Amino acid sequence: MKNLIIAAALAASLLSASAHAVGRSADITVYDRVQQRILPVYLHEGRHYVAGQPGNEYEVRIRNRQHSDMLAVVAVDGVNALSGDTADWEQGGYVLGPQQAYALKGWRKSLDRIAAFYFTALPDSYAARTGRPDHVGVIGVAIFRRKPEPPAAALPQPVPRAAESAGQAMADSASRAEAPAMAQKPARLGTGHGRSERSVVTMTEFERASSVPAEVITIYYDSHSNLVAQGVIRLPPVARPLPLPFPGRFVPDPS
Repeated sequence: MKNLIIAAALAASLLSASAHAVGRSADITVYDRVQQRILPVYLHEGRHYVAGQPGNEYEVRIRNRQHSDMLAVVAVDGVNALSGDTADWEQGGYVLGPQQAYALKGWRKSLDRIAAFYFTALPDSYAARTGRPDHVGVIGVAIFRRKPEPPAAALPQPVPRAAESAGQAMADSASRAEAPAMAQKPARLGTGHGRSERSVVTMTEFERASSVPAEVITIYYDSHSNLVAQGVIRLPPVARPLPLPFPGRFVPDPS
């Protein structure tokens, strides 16, 4: 399968691995550009969450942990961050070389411009404003490996139809597993379509080793208060002083 996709510019700085990274094939972190910190990840019922601050711009940082090229198809709120289409992992994404890292700061508008990601109320999110509010609150990265170059004398092997069907079943199953139902809340966070910003990339081709991703990395996000209410973030108990049996010597007048 050949797709015309976006390759991360070689000038993109390498980002160090973080204790808050999620993923095996790649390290995925969410960086708050206002607070200038990687958001901590909370593990709850097998899912990863971060708490976003409404109004703050953020970026999705991707670091290739492999010793070969990889394709990262990025979806925010169920929308492909490159094309703006309803997300599907068969769509285009970002190609990173071995150990390369890239900071995706927004919705891709052209080869040299993006519209910044920022945390915002659900009605103001790009997904909701384009009529697709159902999957607001999730960042997904589907990782594909590059198909190895065949030996010069080797001929391509036909793929049995049964294998194709099984692969599609795996894709459908993974898709369902990564889309748990979440209760609607008035203050739910989404991602807005922010200010225009320069971000230069180039075009390239990438042939995938398989039609099914090597890994799908999922990070859910919401406001801190909502994550506390859901039990994702557990606050330390508040210490309250015990009443004293003899706090004074005489009986005061009531107020």
